[in-house]
Amino acid sequence: MRMIILGAALAAGVSTPALAQTDGDAFTGFRLEALGGYDSTNADNDGDFSPGTQDRFDDGSGEGLDGFLYGIGVGYDFAVGGAVLGIEGEWTDSTAGETDDGAFGAGSSASFEAERDFYVGARVGVPVASQALLYAKGGYTNARFGLDADDGAGFAQDFDATLDGFRVGAGIEYLLGRNVYGKVEYRYSNYSDLEVDVADTNINFDDFDVNTDRHQVLAGVGIRF
Repeated sequence: MRMIILGAALAAGVSTPALAQTDGDAFTGFRLEALGGYDSTNADNDGDFSPGTQDRFDDGSGEGLDGFLYGIGVGYDFAVGGAVLGIEGEWTDSTAGETDDGAFGAGSSASFEAERDFYVGARVGVPVASQALLYAKGGYTNARFGLDADDGAGFAQDFDATLDGFRVGAGIEYLLGRNVYGKVEYRYSNYSDLEVDVADTNINFDDFDVNTDRHQVLAGVGIRF
């Protein structure tokens, strides 16, 4: 329902001619946006076994789990001299994940997947054209990852790990109308180690860590109020 309301508001805003402004005032105020794009989660395993990514990560190659990122963002921007400063927050989810059948024996399976992600941070931007804002951002991110295992011999468990981290990124925002904008952004996130200790099972992954980081490229469409 929120996405339908946002889409209707965006359609109404696009009908208004774009403003030819070069100062930061064109990029100020409260904003609400829809986000979507590419998500790649990398995990380097420091221990015996990384469920769902055993062959992929044990060699430290850093290959990623790829998927589609989607979510919503909010923010508030204000002009300071010739620059634009803002605070912002996001909720996103992802389809990135990997399932490995037979990961540690016949009948077994394991998976590692990215789940919801909360972000809060700040950004600073500079108008670089009549309707374009170039910006950099940074802040705190809290992501949840799923680590699920079934040894095929009576043990099955889902391990949901919530990790804290930081995010940095950069992008460009372009005015499409009086109160409508589009943007393209790249960001990098790095999280604390995912640690799992499982004893008395047929699964050999006692005391291993997964160092998790993330690369994302996304597009967004938003409206200012």
